[in-house]
Amino acid sequence: MGLSEAVEKLQQHTGIIAEELSATAIGGGSVCQTYRLSSDEGALFLKLDRADFFEQFSAEVDGLKALEECGALRTPEVRSYGKTDTISYLFLEWLDLGPGSTASETALGHSLAQQHRATFTSFGWSRNNFLGATHQSNGLHDDWMTFWRERRLRFQLDFAAGNGLPIAYQQACTAVLARIETFFGDEELSPSLLHGDLWSGNWGTLATGMSCVFDPAVYCGDRETDLAMTRLFGGFGHAFYDAYTAEWPLRHGWEKRVDLYNLYHLLNHFNLFGSSYLPQIKGALLRLVG
Repeated sequence: MGLSEAVEKLQQHTGIIAEELSATAIGGGSVCQTYRLSSDEGALFLKLDRADFFEQFSAEVDGLKALEECGALRTPEVRSYGKTDTISYLFLEWLDLGPGSTASETALGHSLAQQHRATFTSFGWSRNNFLGATHQSNGLHDDWMTFWRERRLRFQLDFAAGNGLPIAYQQACTAVLARIETFFGDEELSPSLLHGDLWSGNWGTLATGMSCVFDPAVYCGDRETDLAMTRLFGGFGHAFYDAYTAEWPLRHGWEKRVDLYNLYHLLNHFNLFGSSYLPQIKGALLRLVG
């Protein structure tokens, strides 16, 4: 779908000549068509979708550029993005990624802590973006707990209710929303720049040993949300957590907030993929309301 159009637009906008015949489909993505292409400026990674997907690509570009500007985390360079009447496209630098190691996990932990030192005046983000295929409502807020309750948990809960989340689960989620302040102490929270979707599939290791991240859903919030996400599906070892806490120790009581933050992602996965995530949602809710 639209590969020729995307390659033509790339050359028009950047002068980069990509070899369409070199395009190799890449598996593993659940949203877009993805390809590896050769070009006169090195290998490229192409994401391709319908024209009405352009807003997702635009949001991704903004997120990658925000992370790049902070200079703490390595991200793929944006080469070109845009749309035609029929397609939207995003060309990124191709990164040859290998398995993680103790050294790369250590580097990622240090870099993420440094990334979180980039703080802003408000929680949220200047534009809405996307968590996977789900619309992510942002806006700017002065109060973190209000932001997390309304823009994150309630947003997903309302969506999940429409998708058939059992009433008992809805009631438990509502109980969590009503007592969200009890999960926090008196320490003032700073709005850190977050990756926003930091699971093991969104980071990798270059041949140099440097770690890198991609597919962000950025906003400014409590840094613990990124750390909580890393624990949801595994894939991060002790070296990562040790390096992070050596750089910036976590606040007292962080353990009880892991489920509070991951409930957002679990509800999102229920909304995207269905009832197979109900057992994990149930477990998180039992720990939160018990």
